[in-house]
Amino acid sequence: MTAYTGRLAGPPRARGVGSRIAVSFGYALGLPMLLLVVWGLVATRGTSRFFPGPLTISEAFVDTWVGPAFVADVLPSLYRLGLGITASIVLGIAAGTVIGLVQWLRELLEPLLEFFRAIPPPVLIPVVMLLLGITDTMKVVVIVSGAVWPILLNTIEGVRATDSVMTETADSFRVTWWERLWFLVLPAASPRIMAGVRQALSVALILMVISEMFASSSGLGYRIAYFQRNYLIAEMWSGILLLGLVGVFLAVVFGLVERRVLRWYHGIREVNRA
Repeated sequence: MTAYTGRLAGPPRARGVGSRIAVSFGYALGLPMLLLVVWGLVATRGTSRFFPGPLTISEAFVDTWVGPAFVADVLPSLYRLGLGITASIVLGIAAGTVIGLVQWLRELLEPLLEFFRAIPPPVLIPVVMLLLGITDTMKVVVIVSGAVWPILLNTIEGVRATDSVMTETADSFRVTWWERLWFLVLPAASPRIMAGVRQALSVALILMVISEMFASSSGLGYRIAYFQRNYLIAEMWSGILLLGLVGVFLAVVFGLVERRVLRWYHGIREVNRA
């Protein structure tokens, strides 16, 4: 009788996992589908040509971006975005680690960092344009000028917040500087670093669009501004939709990387929660 009961215990557990997956997909897709239905109803009954329906935008999306425009505009934008994000991560973590570890350097640079952080990156576009010209390098520099700050500041705070007991233990065991950096400081700061990277992704996407709207001849930002100036409303909305999809893609990739990088951190949280 005990064995028979044990065999029956399996399917409800499997159904529980399946139901949780179904509920997760329902939450993820339910609200967007509802918003699309509401949007379609409002657009159908409305008279404004500046607010087309989802079907019209979908048709414009396929006609506009599935073809040569993907190679001419989308791929260059993604390339510049990828370069800007990569440079921001490398520069932000490297500089933030050094500044966080060296107290006198941190105290020396703190007023200067606060000053430059307060400057809106779009204001620097004319200056960078004069210095570097209208080039891809200019656009990447504009992206880095804004996306680097969340990573840099979070890295500094994460390095500073390294547990003092762990640091003293490393000193007691005469751990080398490189080992302490790689196995203690960076892992301890990684939750804050990843939080900074998450913020930097959205900033980088915004600055990518803004940089391409200034004296550019290609890119998503240029194409959306071109559609707006020529009253191609459905095409303009399709570009905005594409930007949203790029943002979702970045969020998914970041989530996968974060779960792998912070696997130990999430494991500790689950143990503490249990």
